[in-house]
Amino acid sequence: MVHSEKDPGENQTISDGFILVGFSYLNKLQILLFLLLLVTYLLTLMGNLLVILLIKLNPALHTPMYFFLVNLSFLEICFTSSVVPQLLVHLLVEEKTISLAGCAAQMYVYTIMGLTECCLLAAMAYDRYAAICHPLHYTTIMSSRVCAQLAGTSWGIGISVEVAQTTWIFSLPLCGSHRIHHFFCDIPPVLKLACADTSKNKIMVFTVSVLFIMGPFLLIILSYVCIIYTILKLPSAEGRRKAFSTCSSHLMVVTLFYGTALIAYLVPKSESTMESDQMISLVNTIVAPVLNPMIYTLRNKEVKGAWRRAIEKSIFADSQRN
Repeated sequence: MVHSEKDPGENQTISDGFILVGFSYLNKLQILLFLLLLVTYLLTLMGNLLVILLIKLNPALHTPMYFFLVNLSFLEICFTSSVVPQLLVHLLVEEKTISLAGCAAQMYVYTIMGLTECCLLAAMAYDRYAAICHPLHYTTIMSSRVCAQLAGTSWGIGISVEVAQTTWIFSLPLCGSHRIHHFFCDIPPVLKLACADTSKNKIMVFTVSVLFIMGPFLLIILSYVCIIYTILKLPSAEGRRKAFSTCSSHLMVVTLFYGTALIAYLVPKSESTMESDQMISLVNTIVAPVLNPMIYTLRNKEVKGAWRRAIEKSIFADSQRN
């Protein structure tokens, strides 16, 4: 049981848990937000699971790009599931509490998935670079072994870096009001509860952001500079259009993910408010995961073709049974 009546200045170590302030200020509008988030979450699960199933069952989609897309869809499910189910509960109950272990577990999963996605999007950009800039050697460059290594490295970086960072944060003595001014256990609001010098932790957070958020982002930009240069050299307008269309979905996903991530973690906190931070995080954790499968299905001819064949096959099987 979390005791919210503690004096915010009381220097007593927190061991029983926290109160997530979340969207308490919305009062009765929390029910409306609950319904909206519930529908969005269910669409996220359904969309990403269907993408994984479709790719796994369709041999024509067993290519490097769709191998990475399966990883991305699985990651999005874990990413949004680390936050949304508890948020939905907290929108319905008066006492919005989370245990110390639950808070740590949420931060582990959320940060691991977020950092892994940065690396995975860079791997997907490299795949598009190889396909467009080196088409004759594409199958050699992006062999199944290389794809597995790139995906494994992405997951390995995310897990190793964020396990170390989160463990260090929760090794700090946390004390004070028990109140986290966010709807989940993100790094900045939890660090505010530390009753010890957090300067080294803040440096680490900034370093991780620069190396593992900006680092992959710069690799993505470099890949697209090479891609655009190659596309512009193509002789026909139709060839340029087709080449660019193979990158458009990935580019939209990168823009959506990095647009919110860069604002959330690299904008000085002195220039933001609790409400703006929460809205940015909401877009990052809720909106992006539900849009990604739509982007890859609605803008991709191969995936739409696979959907059409799957539906036709299902209709044909039903007619045969009848």
